[in-house]
Amino acid sequence: MKSLYEELGGTYTLGDDGMLYPDLVIGDKDPRPIGKWGQMHSKYLEAEHPGLYERLILNGTLYKHLADANERAVSMLERLIAQMATQEGITESLKEAQPLEWVSRMNSIRSRAEEVILHDVILTL
Repeated sequence: MKSLYEELGGTYTLGDDGMLYPDLVIGDKDPRPIGKWGQMHSKYLEAEHPGLYERLILNGTLYKHLADANERAVSMLERLIAQMATQEGITESLKEAQPLEWVSRMNSIRSRAEEVILHDVILTL
């Protein structure tokens, strides 16, 4: 009698210990990096939505989901920083005239943009 796994096309490999082990295949690995934002989203899903997290693992789509989240976050970060810098009048001339002031203001912008991304991209489904 075949198991359900075999009926669905699954195969086994005989191990050195005489046991049969299922031949499991993980989905195609996405070549894109997960990055900082994807890792943060992974921890969020694992802690707050374990059912979805497990489903993504079992479907073999977790890596793609995390890579997509990372790309959205990086793109949004670049866009927000540029928009905020323009709105606050931070220019290249400020960078040349007062480099420490420019760094301070850009760090402030980056921090605020990362906070927006955290709430709008990472801590959401």
